[in-house]
Amino acid sequence: MRPLVACLCAEWCGSCREYRAAFAALSERHAGRADFAWIDVEDESDALGDPAVENFPTLLIAAGDAALFYGAVTPASAERLVAGAVEGSLATTADGEADALVARVRRLLAGRAAGA
Repeated sequence: MRPLVACLCAEWCGSCREYRAAFAALSERHAGRADFAWIDVEDESDALGDPAVENFPTLLIAAGDAALFYGAVTPASAERLVAGAVEGSLATTADGEADALVARVRRLLAGRAAGA
């Protein structure tokens, strides 16, 4: 299964708006090797519950149902993390809370796909 890279952001966040172009470029560079999603945590609060997003933007990278990374990133560190996930060298976090968020994000994205 291809890694999932979800950017958890907020529309009001200036850093998120600035990061969006970098995230789109990251998505283009790794197209076909990972799935990417831009998720506004406030717009999707019902589906996501109350994820522990302390800083924006926050990336959630997952393989299957397991979180590989969950935290705030710079564009340079995001590139390294996504490359590691694609290559299979990024280990799981062993974080049950992050794994539960992975499941909620996957359900949200499946719902989006079904509605499209």
